[in-house]
Amino acid sequence: MSHAAHNLHPEFWKPPEAAEAAPTPARPKTTPAGACPRCGSEFVIGARFCHVCGTARMSRGLSLKSLLSQVLDFHRIRETLGLAPGAAVALGLGIVCLIAALFTGFLFTATTLTDWQAVQVWRIEWLLAAAAAFLAGILLKR
Repeated sequence: MSHAAHNLHPEFWKPPEAAEAAPTPARPKTTPAGACPRCGSEFVIGARFCHVCGTARMSRGLSLKSLLSQVLDFHRIRETLGLAPGAAVALGLGIVCLIAALFTGFLFTATTLTDWQAVQVWRIEWLLAAAAAFLAGILLKR
């Protein structure tokens, strides 16, 4: 039984058999999902970069983190709206204050009239902070 299996020590860093040949212009541009598009070697499981040439591995889908980074890209938002950096920060702060004013009523429940008045005062304070931030954004605009 010991002579049945030969070469039990495969080297994981070798490229696939099809990619061992020198790249030619006639070679198709597509590579398997688990192979590096640059050198053709297979990616190690869970690796973000190719262990042979260092090329970044392309993700198949958008993760939540990459989606949020695209939506909340400060530079792109600034360029789209045509705002100076200070005005864009003031706009963001004003939006955060508006959201805080909206959620103040949901987070704090009022059981008595005094509690209700306190919640309304907090909401007014958040709205005043939003108005001040928007005013600062207007004054800091180019």
